[in-house]
Amino acid sequence: MYTKLKNPLTRMNVRQQLFLLLFILVSPVFLLNWYANTKAEQILKEHVTSAYEELNKQNHFLINRDIDTVSRIMTTIIQNSLTQSMIYNEMENEYDRVLKYSDMSTLLGNNTVGLNGGEAVYFFLFVYDPSDSSTFAPSIPDINRKINGSSVFFYSDPTNTPWLEQALKANGKGVLALIDNFGPKGDQKTLAYLRAVNSISNGKSVVGVLVATKLDVKIEESFRTVSLPEGGQLYLTDWSNRILVSTTDEQGSFLSFPLNLSADQTLEETYNRVTDGYIYVVHTKYALNQKLVYRIPTKALLQQQSELKQVIQLISIVYSIIALVVMIYFWRSLMNPLRKLAMFARSHEPGKPLSKIPTKERNDEVGVLIFSVHNMANRINTMINEQYVMEIKQKESQLQLLYEQINPHLLYNTLESIYWKSTLEGNTGSAEMIKELSKLMRISLSRGRELITIAEELEHAKAYTSLQQKRYEYGFTIRWNIDDEVVNQLIPKITLQPLIENAIIHGVINMGEDGEIVVTAYSDKTHVVITVEDNGYKVTDHQAINQMIVQPSSDYSSGYGIKNVNKRIKLHFGEDFGLQYFAREPEGTIVKVQLPMRTNTEET
Repeated sequence: MYTKLKNPLTRMNVRQQLFLLLFILVSPVFLLNWYANTKAEQILKEHVTSAYEELNKQNHFLINRDIDTVSRIMTTIIQNSLTQSMIYNEMENEYDRVLKYSDMSTLLGNNTVGLNGGEAVYFFLFVYDPSDSSTFAPSIPDINRKINGSSVFFYSDPTNTPWLEQALKANGKGVLALIDNFGPKGDQKTLAYLRAVNSISNGKSVVGVLVATKLDVKIEESFRTVSLPEGGQLYLTDWSNRILVSTTDEQGSFLSFPLNLSADQTLEETYNRVTDGYIYVVHTKYALNQKLVYRIPTKALLQQQSELKQVIQLISIVYSIIALVVMIYFWRSLMNPLRKLAMFARSHEPGKPLSKIPTKERNDEVGVLIFSVHNMANRINTMINEQYVMEIKQKESQLQLLYEQINPHLLYNTLESIYWKSTLEGNTGSAEMIKELSKLMRISLSRGRELITIAEELEHAKAYTSLQQKRYEYGFTIRWNIDDEVVNQLIPKITLQPLIENAIIHGVINMGEDGEIVVTAYSDKTHVVITVEDNGYKVTDHQAINQMIVQPSSDYSSGYGIKNVNKRIKLHFGEDFGLQYFAREPEGTIVKVQLPMRTNTEET
């Protein structure tokens, strides 16, 4: 046997429940304080590393965007006809070579990219000269261009350098290389961006190598936009962990990583490691052989954790004080009114008039509850009287409806009598018209049903059409294309008659024997589709008609019939069904009625 569990709080009075509520509200705060202090360091590390991972990824993107800017300038220089003309030509005289040398130096100087602090990214072109015939040019470059301002140099196989060879092997792709033997004394160090310059007309021929210097200064500008905790460092390394750029003076040395921190050969990856001394956040680009590393001292985060602990403790104390004050307030604000309300509920008898009219003395939920309970007793008596009056009016309405149904039935029976009398007297034309009119009356009544079968609706429509043709001697023709499988489907009564009436009045009324109306009914397996089409020649705005029939409150003086039909279909079957007007080719109008598949056996 099922036993319903009882709420143990119901054994306590409200005062005891409020004390219990205060204990439940305050005790978790102290547990949360203990848990937060023990987990704050772990959570802080996880959240901070996650934030720095996203920052690292964005920082790396900006660095490579700056490098791409330099690369695009290089592309412009490489495609310049003057650059392409620097290819070695043993038939060229020294004078022409000197002229091109001078023009090329000017071109490279014009593309210099200024940096903050008076620095700049300079472009140098090292032209391959296998015969060492360009003795007029200096052989030693200066990354600051302070010696002779030259930007074009020549090299041969004996004077080739490893970084030039690295650029040539990249086959036109950009290469970041740390050059530590630049300058007249070989003591200038720079991070350079190198690209081999190939002949456009002959891709196998090498013009030389284009070099952009001081990329480390440009990348350091991006580093300065990143704010790390005290002691945090940034490093841009190659795949072998050689430092290319850093916020320290470690350029050219190798960065040591924890043993379990290594990168896979994937296109792009972001990961982190937390050690006792540092937090490492690394973003790699294998295609560029680059790693951007954030190294953050763990003690800097522990300092933030201590501040977080103090904040949590302060929140706990403030919360406890607020909870106590709130409980005292609710004790005084709720207990007395609720006690009075409980006494009233116990003493009140249903139907007994109240001694005074309730007044709403407070606007909160308690005031609403007190006012509602007091006012409810009066409303119950009023509702009893109103229910009694409504039942009397309902009986009177039903009786009046029965009286009103007598007149249509009387008219229908009278028409039947006139039809038989006219038939017996030989007046067949009038008799047929009376018969068609009686059909209209009979189907319109439909024994009070709102939904009838399509077969009954077609009988009604045919009677109306026949009556119109005989009454006005219209010369139009009407064709009925009805599938047998849809005749038992349900349709709101008097649906087709307004549509056919519109087709006559607005379509074929003045066309004589040329006018034609076609009524088609078929099933597409999921819906019943009925179309009424005419070949009227008038120009019709079908979009305006479709808009008119769906207006919730119409300002139109016409279209009442089809609006009524569309509304009744939607009321019976839903918003997915109804009427739709569109043009008929080559001329005329088609109205489409879409209904669900529903028969008498499915009607509820």
